[in-house]
Amino acid sequence: MKLGEKIRYLREIEGSLRGLDRDLSQQEMVRALEAETGSKLSQSYLSQIESGARPHLTNTTRQILATFFKVHPGYLVDDPEGYHPELQSELRNVEDKLDLWLVSGAERFRRDPELKHALLTLARHERSRECLLLTEAILDTPGLMPRLAEVLRPKNRDQGTEIRDQGTGNREQGSGTRSKQRANARSRKDEALR
Repeated sequence: MKLGEKIRYLREIEGSLRGLDRDLSQQEMVRALEAETGSKLSQSYLSQIESGARPHLTNTTRQILATFFKVHPGYLVDDPEGYHPELQSELRNVEDKLDLWLVSGAERFRRDPELKHALLTLARHERSRECLLLTEAILDTPGLMPRLAEVLRPKNRDQGTEIRDQGTGNREQGSGTRSKQRANARSRKDEALR
């Protein structure tokens, strides 16, 4: 943010703080500044600062404005190029690295379309770290992974694929025959109800 933008922003806030429900005008600010600090600043000089025509302040002017707005004098300068006022979370950096790692893994497993898709879906998720931690919790809970797989991916059961329960180490065999028997029983029940 440039110095002029900061001064305009502080005038907006000051107007709100003074109960005006609008920006403090430049003229109102000049009058209030003189009344409260005893220092003079012309409205045209303030206008030049805000427009960027005067990109730098004298130390005295910076001190006067900082006192009036109740901010640190160091705030009243242009921000360096690339500066972002929001906090950079260490966790966000971890998320970014994790997402890159997942995308890289998806590329390595491009011959397995399901795995590649799963890794990319995870990488695109806003909270991929939490997703992985949730996966760990699912695997650590005995019997939960096969039950979730049965509910969320029923095709595995019908195709007779083997699902390993990471919590107990037990294996479950999906039974295509069992599924067919259940389907037949359901259709007989439906016919009986008609």
